[in-house]
Amino acid sequence: MAFQLAIIGLGKIAQDQHLPVVAKNTDFELAAVVSSRDGYRDVPHFKTPAELFRSGLKLDAVSLCMPPEPRFAIARDALDTGLHVLMEKPPTPTVGELDAIAEHARRKSRILFTTWHSQYNKAVDEAQRLLKGKRVTRLHVSWKEDVRHWHPDQEWIWEPGGFGVFDPGINAFSIVTKILPQPIFVKSAMLEAPRNKATPIAAQITFKPSWDGTAELTADLDWRQTGEQSWNIDVETSDGLQLALRRGGTELYVGGRLSVSAPPEEYEDIYVHFAQLLREGRSHVDGAPLQLVSDCFMLGRRTEAEPFV
Repeated sequence: MAFQLAIIGLGKIAQDQHLPVVAKNTDFELAAVVSSRDGYRDVPHFKTPAELFRSGLKLDAVSLCMPPEPRFAIARDALDTGLHVLMEKPPTPTVGELDAIAEHARRKSRILFTTWHSQYNKAVDEAQRLLKGKRVTRLHVSWKEDVRHWHPDQEWIWEPGGFGVFDPGINAFSIVTKILPQPIFVKSAMLEAPRNKATPIAAQITFKPSWDGTAELTADLDWRQTGEQSWNIDVETSDGLQLALRRGGTELYVGGRLSVSAPPEEYEDIYVHFAQLLREGRSHVDGAPLQLVSDCFMLGRRTEAEPFV
């Protein structure tokens, strides 16, 4: 029997990824959608999550695809209704809310899955394998893209809790926290925010290692890049290993030679993993990428950039 799933929030990410991927996955059946605007084909449509939860419709789980700010309350209500919850990234706007909803899921004996789609690439898995037990001496993240292309007319990203350039940047952080054999911490950050916006359009970050010894650990995030987009992570280790993840983690170069290249099937793998979690009765909650973003805002120095229009 397929798991009965409702998707809450029918914005760009749900339209581009969740809906088509769920349609292809035989472990799930799309039983309902929630959107304040239009519905989806002939699938039962509700205007609010509360309407869905009161409807009595038979469901097993919900996928939360709205912006992060309201997710805690919606996830809490879903868990209270007896449903399992998948949360699109970033799961919540704060670490405190993530910790609280994870504990609430545990008390309710429900599954909570915090998805970080960029982690679900074969090249990322191979980089993690190669770095196991190594001492990293250099890390550089260059994550630069065009906000007008990826977030057209989305004002929520510029509001407090909308993350700004850290909305894509957290994808890079999710890869970094997965592949590095030991944690890193934020040392300092420069946050460039347009005069007319609350969140940054660019950031330069310096990290410090949790391990003994020195390491050059940096990140450069920018939302103003036009033309070819840059989603690159470079890592070097004390024994001379050189890794380069390219194209958002879909390609891995080892010592300058292409080692892994696979088409992105991130969301396909997310739902494969979610079905496995549901069958096994266990949650998968990863707060490390969100913690790095939170620490960037905590330790960052804000500078003023040109207005964004």
